[in-house]
Amino acid sequence: MRTVLTIIFSTILVYSSHKITTIPEASGISYCKDTNTLMVANDEGTLYEITPKGEILLKHKLGNYDLEGVVCLKKEVILTIEGGSLLIVNRKSLKIKKLKIRGKGVKFRKKLGIEGIAKIGKLYYLTIQAKKRKKRANILVVKLNSNSADIIDIINHQIIDSAGMEYHNNKLYIVSDKKDKLYIYDYKKNRVLKKVKLDKFAQEGITFDRDNNVYLADDNGAIFKYSKRELKIK
Repeated sequence: MRTVLTIIFSTILVYSSHKITTIPEASGISYCKDTNTLMVANDEGTLYEITPKGEILLKHKLGNYDLEGVVCLKKEVILTIEGGSLLIVNRKSLKIKKLKIRGKGVKFRKKLGIEGIAKIGKLYYLTIQAKKRKKRANILVVKLNSNSADIIDIINHQIIDSAGMEYHNNKLYIVSDKKDKLYIYDYKKNRVLKKVKLDKFAQEGITFDRDNNVYLADDNGAIFKYSKRELKIK
């Protein structure tokens, strides 16, 4: 009973002290450097833009898409669709273009679909949400072309349930909902540099702003904000 009560009170504390806004089934989040705002995707196919304090500036239904990860660029927002596609959204007009991910015989299915996304240089890194088998816990390295997103490499990082990912300070930051952990990952050397224990909630996305704050998307319907110091990361 004491353990159950501890978990309940810990969950209440997380929501009261770190929650900045409510977004149903929040599945991905990305910081927009040019506007100092955050783009949030959800499982219902809706794109949100919010301030660092959680004020909702934009709520736009893109379609019946199971959106997962998101990357905010100056002119576009790139989103992952769990079933194996990317959605490119013009930030000004909100017009969309869908690109199918193809190559290397990769097949997507439920509980083995695309989750997080990060942009490194001209390439995009996409996480596969393997729930159990480490050999399927991969990152797909993808190059965008006019009509498709082509896989050019596959990295097996062995992180179970990699539900969200961000490129920051030359490393990949990967969250696992199943493990309630943040993994700091060296993608060049293919090794985990550090594991950070997170509060218990459904971690689905991660991003960083210019003021050393960390934002986490919670699939149960919230956006949380922490300082780097609180999570003991640089």
